[in-house]
This record gives sequence, C-alpha cells and structure tokens, in this order.
Amino acid sequence: MTAEGRLVTVGDIELWTEEFGDPSHPPVLLIMGSMTQGLLWPDEFVGRVAAAGYRVIRYDHRDVGRSTARDFEAHPYTWAALKDDALGLLDALGIDRAHVVGHSAGGLLAQWIAADHPERVATLTVIGSSPLGAREGQVLTRALLGEPQPAGSLPEPRPEFIEFFRAALTAAPPSTRAEAIDFQIATARVMNGTALPFDEDAQRRLEELLFDRARDPRTTANHRLAGMADLEFEPVGALVKVQAPTLVVEGTREPAKPGHGALIAEAIAGARLLMVQDMGHMIAPEVVEPIATALIAHFATA
Repeated sequence: MTAEGRLVTVGDIELWTEEFGDPSHPPVLLIMGSMTQGLLWPDEFVGRVAAAGYRVIRYDHRDVGRSTARDFEAHPYTWAALKDDALGLLDALGIDRAHVVGHSAGGLLAQWIAADHPERVATLTVIGSSPLGAREGQVLTRALLGEPQPAGSLPEPRPEFIEFFRAALTAAPPSTRAEAIDFQIATARVMNGTALPFDEDAQRRLEELLFDRARDPRTTANHRLAGMADLEFEPVGALVKVQAPTLVVEGTREPAKPGHGALIAEAIAGARLLMVQDMGHMIAPEVVEPIATALIAHFATA
C-alpha cells in the first residue's frame, strides 16, 4: 500500500493529509473523532477501501498530530471550525463531492456536513457516533458529574466508561511522555469494549507513534475547549435535511455511546443500521473486515 502524506493549506492553517488509491477514483473522506489523529483509521481498513477502487483520504484535525497546533487563547474556535476544515480540505483537494465517513465526534461532523451541504456528500457513513443535535457532550458531562439526565436525553455511557473517566477527572494529569502514553493505553482499553481481545503491546507502539509525531501533544485539549466555547453548537432538527444514502455502524459493546446509532438511523430517512458483534468504540483489528466490506457495498449504492 502506497501513501502520500503532506500538509495542505486550508484557510489560515495546515492540515496533514494522507491519500491512498488512484486520484482519479471516487473520493472517500475519513473524519476521525475529537482529539484523535487520522492514523486511528487503521491501515488495513484504508487499504481495503482503496483496493476496492476508491481514493481514500485521512487527515489530522487542527491542533492534532502533524496539523497546525496553536494556543487556543490566541486562536479560539468552535466545533463549526472543525466542520469547515473538512469542507475546506475537500476544496483544497479539488473535490466537489465525496463519500464521507466519520467516527465518533467525526461522525457528528459528517452528519453536519451532510445536512448543510448535501451536494458535497455522495454517501454518509457514521461509526460509533451520536445523533447531531442531541447534545451528547452535555449528556456525558452530567453522567460524569452524577447529575440526573432530563427526560428524552441520550443513553448514558456504560458504567465502566463512566468509572474510568470520573477517576481521570480527579487524577493528576500526565506530566511525562511515559505517563501520557500509559493513560492513552488505559483509555484505549476501555474504548475497546469488554468482548474483543486487547493487544496492549500493539496499542503501546501506536500510542508512542502518535505522541511522537504530534507537533504539540498539549494542543489536543483545544478540541475540548472548542466544545466549551459554544455548548449549543449542534443544529437541532437538521438530520431531516440529509439526502445522502446513509449507513450507521455501532458495536454491540459500545462503551461511550450505546444505543445512539439506532437514534441516528431513525432520524435520517432511509438510513440503515449495522450492529457489529462484539465491537466496542474502536475500529479494532477483528472488525476491520466486516466494516470495510459494508462500506464498500454502501458506496456502490450512490
């Protein structure tokens, strides 16, 4: 598998971008979640999709990985900027329309793009995400603080997720490279879910790579600050505007957003829900093949 990684100018920032497959093939834009690098899209997954005849693009959000990393106080933004970054990247690459695939908070951005710019989205795929406009971030905050959820709120994360992140809120933040990597490994273990095996050695190698390739590991927290800068950033009722054929993927052992996939599928006309047996929140090696196969078939419906 060959790949080209480069910095692409989008507005006043640079986004590290990597492409796979023939540039003349239909484009697929992969949008990763909050505070996570584009390399979290597994190489095998990307390779399978590219080999099926697609131009696959993964990238680092601003303030993450090799992309522009800046002081938030001097350069504040909201999550709308991350959505506009994805559209700006398509513009910079000369792409009018793409298959848009988002994981976790990247799935939220993908839904937002599909709702506001239907002409840009050939198909929409949402993996391990929450429905746009349902304020998942506020549900999570209340869950971690032990506050009651108002009627009609999204389902809370699983108990093991809440327990882990409650402890993290009161613990001293990592102060060294080793501590930061250990915390990321512990986080990945929780996100992997309780059914599939967890390869700690492989995860350590990945986390070391991610830490060392980041321009400034500290700026990943800017995504959290961006969310706090506008708690009401999500448009409500926008999913009725989605026109693209939509596939929603959720693991049966999803720890962070259990049951949210069905709510997305219900809100988007004609959307299909795929429940992946034993999958947690991560795209683990064991689920790469079924998810890639499902996406390739989904793209063909456009």
